[in-house]
Amino acid sequence: MTKDVLLVTGAGQIGLAIVRRIGYGKKIVIATRRPEKAQETLNTLTNAGFDAVVIEMNMASRESIVNAVKTAQEYGPIKMLVNAAGVSPSQATIEQILQVDLLGTAILLEEVRKVIVPGGVGVTISSQSGWRMKQLTPEEDRALAMTPTEELLGLEILQPENIVNTLHAYQLAKRCNEKRVMYEAVEWGKRGARINDIAPGIIVTPLAVDEFNGLRGDFYKNMFAKCPAGRPGTTDEVADVAELLMSERAQFITGSTFLVDGGATASYYYGPLQPGLETGMEEGKQ
Repeated sequence: MTKDVLLVTGAGQIGLAIVRRIGYGKKIVIATRRPEKAQETLNTLTNAGFDAVVIEMNMASRESIVNAVKTAQEYGPIKMLVNAAGVSPSQATIEQILQVDLLGTAILLEEVRKVIVPGGVGVTISSQSGWRMKQLTPEEDRALAMTPTEELLGLEILQPENIVNTLHAYQLAKRCNEKRVMYEAVEWGKRGARINDIAPGIIVTPLAVDEFNGLRGDFYKNMFAKCPAGRPGTTDEVADVAELLMSERAQFITGSTFLVDGGATASYYYGPLQPGLETGMEEGKQ
């Protein structure tokens, strides 16, 4: 019997936590740039009784994304998408962030939309960072949402000379993710499918630990210490939200972004993390 396919991009801890909640009874296809690096994730799932495979996909390449979606279809109809791939501002250049986190996500949502089956559902992982930047104009937001993917990196606001640093590029990418999900929700709806976005805050993963020990380590530690929750989050807490959004209990939810940040964004605008109250918190410095 052919199983419905759950397509997962990236082999990180957040994606794994979500898959363990919703992947039972499905063919799990993990698409990642370095399949050999995903062996531990594959073993974890297989040893827990899940039916999973790993395929190669480079989020910086349209051709690779298209081929990965086609390969996933060979295992069965694509019913679910979990997009958890991406690069961090501490590990990539401005150009890489725009190519992978911004354009790659836009292409992926577009290509999966073409084949998602009725009743299908997707979730993409952005970041609270999309909320921690100067507000864009309605015209800029609309451009991020609706510009054809082949023209997206030509937008004026995405030109490298208009981007302060890699964190600013990351913020723009995540804002684009959220706006793109809103637009794609309209298009996915034509196929009877849903798509939503989750914007996590500081979540403890191996990548986050690298950030804690990196150049912005003190900034991130201060952020979760002074958010209402007073701590970083866990991957299971992100998975809690994803599990709801991808279930039948969320049939009326699509095109939405859900902050899972312990209240850090609230504190940034209205609490002790407000720019000017914290050294180094001014816009563009962190």
